[in-house]
Order: sequence, then C-alpha cells, then structure tokens
Amino acid sequence: MSRIGNKIIAIPSGVDVNQSGEEVIVKGKNGELKAPLFHGLTLEIDKEQNILRIIRNSEDKEIRQKHGLVRSLINNAVLGVSSGFTKILLLEGVGYKAAMKGTVLNLSLGFSHDINYKHPDGVKIEVLEPTKIKISGIDKQKVGQVAADIREFRKPEPYKGKGIRYETEKVRRKAGKAGKK
Repeated sequence: MSRIGNKIIAIPSGVDVNQSGEEVIVKGKNGELKAPLFHGLTLEIDKEQNILRIIRNSEDKEIRQKHGLVRSLINNAVLGVSSGFTKILLLEGVGYKAAMKGTVLNLSLGFSHDINYKHPDGVKIEVLEPTKIKISGIDKQKVGQVAADIREFRKPEPYKGKGIRYETEKVRRKAGKAGKK
C-alpha cells in the first residue's frame, strides 16, 4: 500500500491537467510541464471538485513501486506551474560575493579566478545581495540541481563556516586544534 500514491492532488484554479498516452501534461500561468504516467497506472480527474487521483490497475511489484513516484512527479508539476519553486543560497566568507553579468552568474569565492556559471533554460537566477542568491523556476528538479551545482563550487566547511550554503542549512561547527586541550 503506497501512502503517498493514495493521496489526492488538489488542482488549483488556472491549472489544466490532461493525459496524453503515457504522459501527463500540466499547464498553468507559469508554463507547461510534462510528467510520466507508467503502464499499469491510470489517472482519475474530477473536474467538479478539482482533484486528481492516481490509481493502480494491478498489484505487481513494479507498479506498486512507481505509484508514489508518479504521484509526487505530477504533484510537483502542478505546484510548479501554479506557484513555482525557489531556493536561496548564502555566501559566507571574507571576499565571497556574487554578481550577475548579463545572463551569467559571476562568483568570487577566494580562488585565483572568478567562476562564471551559465544556468540552464527554465531557471532564473537573481542576486538579491552580494552574498545572497535566489534561484527560481517551475521545475523542482532543475531548481534543486542548479542550487546544488552552485553549492558544489565551495561547500561550507565546519571550522570557520565559510562557503556556500542553503538558507535553511545549519553548518555544524567543529573546534579547531585549540579545542582539544
């Protein structure tokens, strides 16, 4: 029994969900996304109550495994086209800063050179402050991947806390050599 797969997806107003073969097309005010619908799963749309349910046609192991996955992917598509997703990154360290140069993100992270990051289509990067970057878009996977790619340039280290971290991330600090006495 899939607990996530059995949950109902609420469809907000202004969002249109249609099935096209083994694909679910979700359209909204922010754009259009597609999610897979594997063989053995059916989509049940109630237009009157604006809800969506994914139903298994059999109890095969493979179908049970994909039930929750498909529900999550469709729910993320519905949320993305209606409200979108955002991630905020913070830069901590002396001289660490970010700036936009056209469509390229320029990062100064204490290396001998600046890092220029060209983001993929469908993702918007804004520099709110020199040490605060906002990443937004309709595709949750792309937004998370871009944030992870930028964080990878300089992960937060545990001794001084320098690096790029998510806004909600807590960096566990360690005592240095002096802390062992």
